[in-house]
Amino acid sequence: MRLVFFGSGAFGLPTLRHLMREHEVALVIAQPDRPAGRRRTVTPTPVAAFARDHGLPVLTPPNVNEPAVLAVIRALSTDAWVVIAYGQKLSNELLADRFVINLHGSILPKYRGAAPINRAMMDGERETGVSVITVVERMDAGDVLAVRRTPIDPMETAGELHDRLAELGPEAVGETLDAHAAGMLAGQPQDHALATKAPKMSRDDGTVRFDQTAAAVRCRVHGLTPWPGCTVRVGEATLKLLRVSDEPECAGDGPAGEILADGRVRCAPGAVRLLSVQPPGKKAMTFDAYRRGHRVPDDALVGAT
Repeated sequence: MRLVFFGSGAFGLPTLRHLMREHEVALVIAQPDRPAGRRRTVTPTPVAAFARDHGLPVLTPPNVNEPAVLAVIRALSTDAWVVIAYGQKLSNELLADRFVINLHGSILPKYRGAAPINRAMMDGERETGVSVITVVERMDAGDVLAVRRTPIDPMETAGELHDRLAELGPEAVGETLDAHAAGMLAGQPQDHALATKAPKMSRDDGTVRFDQTAAAVRCRVHGLTPWPGCTVRVGEATLKLLRVSDEPECAGDGPAGEILADGRVRCAPGAVRLLSVQPPGKKAMTFDAYRRGHRVPDDALVGAT
């Protein structure tokens, strides 16, 4: 099949690699190159960089629905368009009379929106997956064409789950395109009454309170890692939490956020053990290593920033 691929983030790379092997990718459309990192160096998106490195034609329009851009895309003779983590809404005028599918990082109708992986982990979901859907005007509300499911490991982070889910994309998208080519594709309408939202994450989300269960603390910390990150106060200092384990039982009484003698942090109820932390400007380390190199007052509490 002859395809157009719309994508920007790394979530789409495994599927793009698969499509290059099995089909003809006539054009890749990605978000524009933008400043990134501390030095604000102009950097292409992961998809744009990959496509250029592999000799694929690439467009990076600031507005994909601008009439001149729209005309170029629609002039191509193609069999299907594949959209994965692109970052711009496609207009009805652009989509008209085209077969367009989207790979989304949740089991729809749950977690429609920009941050389905983070939000599912933060909510304590035990299972997630990817859905291939038709593209319609309402966000992530198209018919479901294929689903792949996977359990969420309590000890993995959102970044690790992101990479695992991305690897489910090639099979799900490939199956959908094959069924379309064979004239055997049948979609399942979503039950919109069951829909939940997964709004975009921001830096303001990047902290946690310890006056909740230990399991809830773990889910939030892991759901915020690696971005926007989970930053807390330890006494007067700040510290980023990268990975924790939760324990439902915690002996004795004390305030939420109390640092116990064995290095755990009291929750309400239970406690979490800080397995990996990162001080500002430093590399990741264990909390024990942090305490050896930084003075932590005996009465210090770990709390939200």
